[in-house]
Amino acid sequence: MSTPAGWYADPSGEESLQRYWDGTQWTEHTQSPEPAMPPAPDAAAETPAPPEPAPPEAESPAPISEPAMPPAPGASTEAEAFGSGMGQDENIKASTGGIRTELLSDSRFAEVGSDSRVVRQNSRMLKVMLGEDVLARQGSMVAFQGAIDFDHEGSGAAKFMKKALTGEGLALMRCSGQGELFLADSGYQVHIVHLDGAGLTVNGRNILAFEPSLTWDIERIKGAGMATGGMFNTKLEGTGWVAITTDGDPVVLNTDQPTFVDTDAAVAWSSSLQTSLNRTVKAKALIGRGSGEAVQLTFQGSGIVIVQPSEGRFMPPAA
Repeated sequence: MSTPAGWYADPSGEESLQRYWDGTQWTEHTQSPEPAMPPAPDAAAETPAPPEPAPPEAESPAPISEPAMPPAPGASTEAEAFGSGMGQDENIKASTGGIRTELLSDSRFAEVGSDSRVVRQNSRMLKVMLGEDVLARQGSMVAFQGAIDFDHEGSGAAKFMKKALTGEGLALMRCSGQGELFLADSGYQVHIVHLDGAGLTVNGRNILAFEPSLTWDIERIKGAGMATGGMFNTKLEGTGWVAITTDGDPVVLNTDQPTFVDTDAAVAWSSSLQTSLNRTVKAKALIGRGSGEAVQLTFQGSGIVIVQPSEGRFMPPAA
């Protein structure tokens, strides 16, 4: 017959230690023996022994839960996106006239405050504080606040003739009055260039706006005949700012060595640079095996060239 489970003197002989027997083997659980209580006066000779303590339960390890994955950068949680009740985002506190939207609480969409006359409202929009006039591409106004007038800006007889002969030129409007003017062009990126008595030659389609203090004219690339399309550009010079656009993030190249750029990807460059056309037509092109990159603009001298990552968006012909 096996010994019943219970606390017994430790088999090691240690008198101050008891070890628990589970009925089949010794366990790792130990305790100090409780001192015997002396019998009370006139108590019965035999006092029933106190019940043996229940064997300790082995502690179960706490369940290990996987840590929650952090949200991806820029991602919003479901609660942020849809709110905690009935599809409404209760976390959005900003409200104007009973309209509540993240557009009001996100500073990215707030109007930019600045002491500068011209500033980028965002990467695709220009903000101009009018007091003095500004010349802008016709149709580029997207919003204004205040009292602002828009009038056609003539280019003069000489420039008009150049436009007619070359196709290059600017359809400008003069913006005058007091207020805040917002300009953009087809969602293109906007960049501000300040001229300090220098000259900047720009592809006419990439000019968004500039100060009337700058003089401008149409110039022909050296080496390009009058019948060569796209080889005429607009030169601005003097002191003031000009806002240009690019189709994507541009790269600015320092012309410390001969530089060659696709004629449609070249946005603007230092007017002091020597320019010419580089033709790379080879015999293979005559049999339909050319690269398609037959002509590039060549730049030499000390200056910069601004290049966009696009050769221009396709514009379908008017019906």
